[in-house]
Amino acid sequence: MNIATFIASRISFRSKRTFSKMIVRIAITGIMLGLGVMILSLAIVKGFKQEIREKVRGFSGDIQVVKYDLNSSYENSPFVADPSFLRDVAHNKAFTHIQPFATKPAIIKANDAIEGVVLKGVDETYNWNFFNKNMASGHVLNLKDSAAAEKQIMISQFTADRLKLKVGDDFLMYFVQQPLRKRKFKIIGIFNVGVEEVDKTYVMGALSLIRRLNNWKPNEVGGYEIQIPEFGQLQQASETLSNILPVQFKSFTVQEFYPTIFEWLSLLDVNTQVILILMLIVAVINMISALLIMILERTSMIGMLKALGANNWRIQQIFLLNSLYLIAAGLLLGNIFGVGLSYFQHQTHLFKLDQASYYMTFVPIQLNLSDVLLLNIGTLVVCVLVLLIPSMLVTSISPVKAIRFK
Repeated sequence: MNIATFIASRISFRSKRTFSKMIVRIAITGIMLGLGVMILSLAIVKGFKQEIREKVRGFSGDIQVVKYDLNSSYENSPFVADPSFLRDVAHNKAFTHIQPFATKPAIIKANDAIEGVVLKGVDETYNWNFFNKNMASGHVLNLKDSAAAEKQIMISQFTADRLKLKVGDDFLMYFVQQPLRKRKFKIIGIFNVGVEEVDKTYVMGALSLIRRLNNWKPNEVGGYEIQIPEFGQLQQASETLSNILPVQFKSFTVQEFYPTIFEWLSLLDVNTQVILILMLIVAVINMISALLIMILERTSMIGMLKALGANNWRIQQIFLLNSLYLIAAGLLLGNIFGVGLSYFQHQTHLFKLDQASYYMTFVPIQLNLSDVLLLNIGTLVVCVLVLLIPSMLVTSISPVKAIRFK
């Protein structure tokens, strides 16, 4: 052990000065809180974005394919997909599932109240995994028996509350067309996606019913939803699809379908960056203050070391190593605080949110080891580099005056 390491460890861990101990504790606490808040902020924002993405992806798919025309209404233009296109998508590893759908606007009348909705029709190939996780009561549609399925429907918790409906209730739904048509449906399930754009708008029914109402052919659909393995592959998958998409069709991603939601999510990255910078500044200011006070408090020791032949850099090393010990202690406690609280929230969902405002009922957490490591390394490097400047105060201390310093 060299002399700088020895002295640094002595003044860090065996100092008997009350004032120094208080400064050390403040510095360590500042770093602990700064790192802990940074870990929590990043974990919460990533978890929040992940939850919202999975909700909109689960309902709408990652990419939708519709007929290439000027129709921008909720009622799709019918088309028959080329079988070779469907085979290409099904056999391409960039995609995991493809399923047909159609939408049709309607009005629900129940309990002397009305509500405008959009009926989303699906068939027996539909992937119900998302809805199985978001059912408030009842169950999903059973589309194996198309005749029975055409009389059943799933509505959102929002619509059920507005119309005072529950599973097992019947109601009339009117379809605005020529001539006006109405159908009686029985509620078999109530879902709660938590995304306002979905819960306020959509109900789920059978695709075969929309075909009958619109006088479509048995193989005509309103569009196709395509799912991919990972959201991060969305742009690449969209380009792959464009290469095999027939000219009479057009496609758009879930980001293009819900632009407001994804623009809002992108703004969260800016908020996270601001929080990280502010917390890092707090940690750096704490360490600079602690280092300056420790240098001034040990002015006589610095003068003695200079008188014994120690150069400025060797003395700077002592205080930088002293600061490094404090930073290490702060990082350790900060990791315990940030990671521990993140894990606790992830397991218990103790801290709740207003679903109407935040699309979910609890604070979501997504904690990655790489994020924690980068935050630790970044905090350590920035603090050490910034502390080089105040440590240069050592060079301005005169040995003669320092020895006499009280």
